Amino acid sequence: MNDVTATSRATKPRVAVVFGGRSSEHAISCVTAGSVLSAIDRDKYDVLPLGITQDGRWAVVADAAERLAIGTAGKLPDVTDVAEPGGSVVLAADPTQRDIAVLHTGEVTDVLGAVDVVFPLLHGPYGEDGTIQGLLELAGVPYVGSGVLASAVSMDKEYMKRVFTGFGLPVGPYVTIRPRDWERDPAAARESVAALGFPVFVKPARAGSSMGITKVHDLDTLDEAIETARKHDPKVIVEGMLHGREIECGVLEGPDGPAASLPAEIRVRGDHEFYDFEAKYLDDVTETDVPADLTEAEIAEVQQLAVAAFDALSCEGIARVDFFLLDDGRWVINEVNTMPGFTPVSMYPQMWKATGVEYPELVDRLIGAALARSNSLLR
Repeated sequence: MNDVTATSRATKPRVAVVFGGRSSEHAISCVTAGSVLSAIDRDKYDVLPLGITQDGRWAVVADAAERLAIGTAGKLPDVTDVAEPGGSVVLAADPTQRDIAVLHTGEVTDVLGAVDVVFPLLHGPYGEDGTIQGLLELAGVPYVGSGVLASAVSMDKEYMKRVFTGFGLPVGPYVTIRPRDWERDPAAARESVAALGFPVFVKPARAGSSMGITKVHDLDTLDEAIETARKHDPKVIVEGMLHGREIECGVLEGPDGPAASLPAEIRVRGDHEFYDFEAKYLDDVTETDVPADLTEAEIAEVQQLAVAAFDALSCEGIARVDFFLLDDGRWVINEVNTMPGFTPVSMYPQMWKATGVEYPELVDRLIGAALARSNSLLR
């Protein structure tokens, strides 16, 4: 470690911002990281950007937020485009040290020094699902967001729904199609889906950003939709159609426990039948109301349910809870994201802005909370 780094670390915590990853949400993670890198208070924290390529290699990347934005003609960012030349970055699974090192052909070529906290801005499998959280637990490094259990359960839509059901929280009708179900008896799988009634939504059980989701209107197109979902996850979940409004609510944990933001509403117009990847990130076809046009009683109820969902899954730090407000006035929990989209225009920061917390403060609160708590079982 050079003298400059040692002097700065004596006065400022060092934050490793980790992004990219092996999932199909790699590009969205890069976009999120660009926004966070722009917002972190450099007078308060040292920052070390670390990218994970789509083949899983960790790399030091340029601290250049503008290169992580969606480009012209919808060109999506990639860690490979911003990675600095050299070897692979490794984090020692040794809680007695927190050094980040660079390996080249199996030899340590550079020691980047220790980090005090990790901000894992990874979406989807191999990041938001408890995997990197487990690595950081082994290394004894504090990190932003939920721990291993909450991250894993929230990523798996089947078990998320099972936990909610166990806590008496409302979920919609669904069917799970495991790999062996589809491979050994596809006819039985089709029959179980048909019992839900059409239309249905066919989804990868463990993915996000609306990747691999298809709205299916009849049996004729079901097989193709299942195969599309299986490209992202061999386990598939099929959800029955719910008629109502799409409402989201942010949860932020503070010293006094989790609190809910004002809720927001999403409406999709044009040719998109639902809030898919293109509607979210590429096409200008969504309308949002932040805050949502709800009665005081409805706001209070959805905030209470958002915090209850957060607690049921043992979440920590941050989560976005997505709901349907059905035509008959009932609330149904759709899913929980433990690392939601986090650009300034994403719904989570927008909801907190409407609640009175600006984006830089939100980033600062999350880092501060991670530094203040221990994720380890060894207190």
